Amino acid sequence: MKIAVKTPIAELDGDEMTRVIWSMIKDKLILPHLDVKLEYYDLGVKERDRTDDAVTLAAAEAIGRLGVGVKCATITPDADRVGEYSLKKAWPSPNGTLRGILDGTVFRKPILVKNIKPAVRSWVKPIVIGRHAYGDLYKAVDFAVPGAGLAELVYTPKGGGEASRVKIHEFSGPGVVQGMHNTDASIESFAKACFAYALSEKTDLWFAAKDTISKTYHARFKDIFTEAAAARGDALREAGIAYRYMLIDDAVAQVMKHPGGMLWACTNYDGDVFSDMIASGFGSLGMMSSVLVSPDGAFEYEAAHGTVRRHYYEHLKGNPTSTNSVASIFAWSGALRKRGELDATPEVTRFADELEAAVIGIIERGIVTKDLVALVEPRPAGYESTEGFIDEVAASLGRRLAGA
Repeated sequence: MKIAVKTPIAELDGDEMTRVIWSMIKDKLILPHLDVKLEYYDLGVKERDRTDDAVTLAAAEAIGRLGVGVKCATITPDADRVGEYSLKKAWPSPNGTLRGILDGTVFRKPILVKNIKPAVRSWVKPIVIGRHAYGDLYKAVDFAVPGAGLAELVYTPKGGGEASRVKIHEFSGPGVVQGMHNTDASIESFAKACFAYALSEKTDLWFAAKDTISKTYHARFKDIFTEAAAARGDALREAGIAYRYMLIDDAVAQVMKHPGGMLWACTNYDGDVFSDMIASGFGSLGMMSSVLVSPDGAFEYEAAHGTVRRHYYEHLKGNPTSTNSVASIFAWSGALRKRGELDATPEVTRFADELEAAVIGIIERGIVTKDLVALVEPRPAGYESTEGFIDEVAASLGRRLAGA
């Protein structure tokens, strides 16, 4: 008898090899055991192109309305991809669009197994990256300066009034210029989400920026986090955790010698870079969970990696592949666990726990995909194919559920 999931989940399909994996996960791990309604949105690049990206907006609305979404990795097309897929234009990152609409914070946490040792010897506990998922470089406006001239920032008050002008640079020849922005409301939501996560997990919170150089832009982040920490002083002390502000270069130096076990809050670009560094240091991007949390309490779970383009081309040729599906499986388990928590259906939450335990259990027995072979100790004699690994998870999950 299947486990009933009370409320639908927004399902966002994706591209290339991860789309292939996505279908296997649903067919072999999810639908055989759960009676779940999936509100489906195809975020594959061809469908985004066909709908002029309206499907991404509809998916964001669904996540906000349903409270939980699960997303496959997607292509953010560059000029080469526009030609490859005959697209109308280079559509924006669907992740960026979803983050902007939901005003979310991305939390990325490594998936630990006993037989994969971190590359950094001091790391013994997970390091969670909290990435501000709005503005900065990802909403910047770029301009190619054609020749000598003055570049300025200009602010014109709404409703009239004198404009304010700030010199950026006096160009003597061609160059480039960029304008970035953020909002107090989004930074406050970011701080609120980070402190809520730290308190719920009882983990220390770091925030790092570069206010010594960016004396207005980064200083605004620092001030808002300082105010948020002061407002939660009693709660932090009661939880036995601490908040620290550091310059970003100091944080990078300290994290390399730290045992871990903290949430490291980063601005948008820093979070993009350091989440990949943390994932690689703990093993692989294929072993990293990711969740976007909105201030309104909506959750969107996804893998932290891309669409695995190279493997997809081999798949199209009919060649065997060995693609790591762990992060995609954990996207599904994370979404189902949250759905169970919100619906107060412990049997759904328990299923998510069993699914994750099945994955970790087979890796700890040395059953892995090719990317993990060199990381596992002792080193396995061989590796599973893409489908073979998921089949092993399915068999282990079935045994676990039968014995539960």
